[in-house]
Amino acid sequence: MTAVLPERATAPTGARVTAVRVTAADAAPADLLARLAQVPGDRPAVVAADRCLSFDGLRGEAAAIAARLAAHGVGPESVVALCLPRGADLVAALLGTLTAGAAYLPVDPKLPAERRRYLVEDSGADLVVTAGAGAEPLAAGVPHLPVAALTAPGTEPAEFRPVPVPGDSLAYVIYTSGSTGRPKGVEIGRDAAARLLAELEGAGIAVTDGGRVGWNASPSFDASVQQWVRICRGDTIVMIDEDTRQDPALLAAFVDEQALTDLDITPSHADPLLDLLTADGGPRPLTLLVGGEAVSPSLWARIAERSAAGVLRAVNVYGPTECTVDSTAGWIEGPGQPHIGAVLPGLRMRLLDEKLQEVGPGGTGELYLAGPRVARGYRRRAGLTAERFVPDLAGGRGGRMYRTGDLCRLLADGRLEYLGRADGQVKLRGHRIELPEIEAALAWIDGIAEAAVTVREDLGGAPGLAAYYRPAAGKQVDAGRLRELLAAELPGYMVPAAFTAVDRFPTTPNGKLDRAALPAPAPLPAAAPAGQTGAGALTGAVEQLIGGVWATVLGAERIGPEDNFFKLGGHSLLAIKLVSRVRNELSVALPVKAVYAHPRLRDLAAHIEELLAARDA
Repeated sequence: MTAVLPERATAPTGARVTAVRVTAADAAPADLLARLAQVPGDRPAVVAADRCLSFDGLRGEAAAIAARLAAHGVGPESVVALCLPRGADLVAALLGTLTAGAAYLPVDPKLPAERRRYLVEDSGADLVVTAGAGAEPLAAGVPHLPVAALTAPGTEPAEFRPVPVPGDSLAYVIYTSGSTGRPKGVEIGRDAAARLLAELEGAGIAVTDGGRVGWNASPSFDASVQQWVRICRGDTIVMIDEDTRQDPALLAAFVDEQALTDLDITPSHADPLLDLLTADGGPRPLTLLVGGEAVSPSLWARIAERSAAGVLRAVNVYGPTECTVDSTAGWIEGPGQPHIGAVLPGLRMRLLDEKLQEVGPGGTGELYLAGPRVARGYRRRAGLTAERFVPDLAGGRGGRMYRTGDLCRLLADGRLEYLGRADGQVKLRGHRIELPEIEAALAWIDGIAEAAVTVREDLGGAPGLAAYYRPAAGKQVDAGRLRELLAAELPGYMVPAAFTAVDRFPTTPNGKLDRAALPAPAPLPAAAPAGQTGAGALTGAVEQLIGGVWATVLGAERIGPEDNFFKLGGHSLLAIKLVSRVRNELSVALPVKAVYAHPRLRDLAAHIEELLAARDA
């Protein structure tokens, strides 16, 4: 199917944009590293808190890293696990791995140790690069190297000469949540990543010459690919630290201070940021690439309003990891129903019903994607690969298409309206989560006879995960202990906000779990009601105010001074809401990181009192 995407790159302000048509038959794009080699050397390539790199400096480090990796036997089809935080070292190590002809596996250092170990072992990684000599080993039997050993200056400058590899060579492996109870690694080839960049350019999304692109995503999240490929066209990557990305006020200030031209962001993350952004007066407003989860009608309208005011331009991007990050794109402008735009040219779409018959305009079907940006498959999972990557009978001999599991409606103008999932997968705060993976982790815990996880819209005023469990006969199960055990194994975004014990699970007439009939989670427990006198009382105006805010934000009936915000179901988005309320109530600049540093109510209140005293002084 031909892609149709409004072209915004050259339209003058106030002009009505037209549509461009590009087909998937376009010639293969230039290799990413070949493009990187042509960028003027004095341009800034990476801006990070630890250090900055010019393109000459970045190419020099990538060449040195590639040579040192090769000395350890790394080459084409090798996998190098990069357990590094966002920073200049990560970018240099990533491009150095590609320069050696190998593929990288991102392993976010913030993941639980068990999760990190699993990624390295399941992928069969050949080598692990860590942040320092004292970093804990990720897996036995796999060589570990500190990044300093790879980036240390050599006796002679290394020449940037990437190892030549075919276009279908492995570029990276990124793990996603697994319906079988374990994450699965998606294998993406070099040409697919190169096509992604070329299509972002052709669609008028990546257009600014020498743009400044914020790296906002976790390295383990495939949106990070969309960010690092921009270096290869000569854009500057500006690394956003954790404190800044979690605090809307800090992030808005960072966008202005760093003169960012592009920012990838989830709808949940964009919501509190939107009204803090201001027009910078430059030739082109900030481009927001909004993706990772559905955009609500109200947020769509707010973004469109800000776009019409010239503060920003925004594109709604959709795509599974299995199809190289972004599969469709649609500009967010004007009133109307949110949509995910049209398919990008490196892919072909088919919308099929349950009988695999084509669905016409106005009909609902499951979205299948085919074309050169479809992944090679799941690493070391031949059966699962065959199940999800199915023959494309309309695409010629040997063609494959990926079953996304997403339901869409084809609109009359060729755009797609996203309608949700056809299976147990959910998108929450930008993360793709298979509920069966959490359920499997719960079921392994001693004392749990049966478990289920669902998404509830009534958890502290925001969507969140709710876990339900039936204790085994004669077993006592503590919900707090369940939270701790899951947090040690799963990423934080997969740990449920609420745990509810049930005597039995409701079922449908055919005997399957009836998720709609699961009870509302019980109010979260706490030490004492706000304002109660006694040992567990909230004392002082600040403690009582914070207790009231917590009760509203978390949806908890009882709040005490010893309560922990995150153990009561708090998460990053609720922390942002908490900070916003405190700022409005007390006119004090409380950073989001203070909630993480002082999760206990009494400690947070004491910290706020210190800020108030400093302000008044």
